[in-house]
Amino acid sequence: MTEQRLTVFMRLSGVVLAVLVLGYLYQTDLSGGGVQRLGFAWVAARWSNPWWQLYDGVMLWLALLHGANGMRIIVRDYARAPRFWYGVVAVLSVAALAAGTYAIVAFNPALTT
Repeated sequence: MTEQRLTVFMRLSGVVLAVLVLGYLYQTDLSGGGVQRLGFAWVAARWSNPWWQLYDGVMLWLALLHGANGMRIIVRDYARAPRFWYGVVAVLSVAALAAGTYAIVAFNPALTT
């Protein structure tokens, strides 16, 4: 990808993330009783609906890709051995994406009781 396309991605993903996070904060903190109700049962009920799994999955992917691209820019600007650090950022990003996606997709509250 060219730098210009990555810059456009950063701007668009930032706007979309702002909307997603504000929606998430409203849904979790401001509506229906505040943060006191948040817990395992709340997550289980939320993720029993495929819409919320998709919502959280999109937010996860955008946040991690946005953050990884930001780290790539920092590495490009400041690192002495950028190829090594690009690899570190890529490996950590893929691991976090895999773990987060697995947690959302494979979540089954019945298995934990």
